[in-house]
Amino acid sequence: MVRVCVVSPSFCSSPALIEDLRRLFPDARLNRERRWLAGDALVDFMTGFDAAIIGTEKIDRAILDRLPELKVIAKYGVGLDNVDQDLLHQKKIVLGWTGGVNRRSVAELALAGMLGLAHNVFRTGYQLKQGGWNKNGGFLLSEKTVGVVGCGFVGTELLELLRPFHCHLLINDIVDKSAVAKDFGATMATLPELLERSDFVSLHVPLTESTKNFISTPQFARMKPTAYLINTARGEVVDQPALKKALIQGDIAGACLDVFAVEPPTDREFLALENLMVTPHIGGNTAEAVRAMGAAAIQNLLNGLGAAGFNII
Repeated sequence: MVRVCVVSPSFCSSPALIEDLRRLFPDARLNRERRWLAGDALVDFMTGFDAAIIGTEKIDRAILDRLPELKVIAKYGVGLDNVDQDLLHQKKIVLGWTGGVNRRSVAELALAGMLGLAHNVFRTGYQLKQGGWNKNGGFLLSEKTVGVVGCGFVGTELLELLRPFHCHLLINDIVDKSAVAKDFGATMATLPELLERSDFVSLHVPLTESTKNFISTPQFARMKPTAYLINTARGEVVDQPALKKALIQGDIAGACLDVFAVEPPTDREFLALENLMVTPHIGGNTAEAVRAMGAAAIQNLLNGLGAAGFNII
């Protein structure tokens, strides 16, 4: 019998996904504590299992060297920055992953951030709850300049959602996206050009060595003081102390973050800034996205087990 465990607390928080998994693997072990596991706790949970569904847990040599029985990993979610893919290949562990399954969910949240910042929804709403009555309605998102950094699944989906607003679109990517630019009437731009011209800068890049803290003090200095930053990608893409300083000094008008370098974030002073709007990494957590990511993880689990030589019928 194939031994399966599910580490991801997000997956284990969905009764529908658990039901789908139990039909195939009735004895699967679930992370019922619904907390993120690391180090010894992660190894203890995964020990003795042939396959695992993981989320954002860090899977590196310190973990894999202690799990000799593990043959398959299926990813719940789309980011792979937490997985040492080269090491998986060396150890002949099959990795199952499907990109873009939560693209609409994340793109809609990025758009919501832009609209909320433009129309002053977040600040005035909070002030009203505190007894204030601020009638400043902000400005229209329509026809403003939006810079999209990273035009993969989510970035391209955001461009689609922005069509009705007739924004001036700038895109930046490490690969040629001229076909995407033509389709959406956008302009390819270098990162400095995009930062200097955009009213909104929306980040949609994976976390790699080259993108870690790649938005920092020099980049904020290039942005307009009336511009806003949106980050629904990965927290470490943005230098958080540099962003905090830029927001306090008024180097940029504001920011909307769904992701943080440390989650949950612990800098209460940073979170309390009036020109910073935050959500607790919910971009890919709409009901529809959760179901799609779960279904993809289960299918990739089945595919991976088959590829690893397990008889799953």
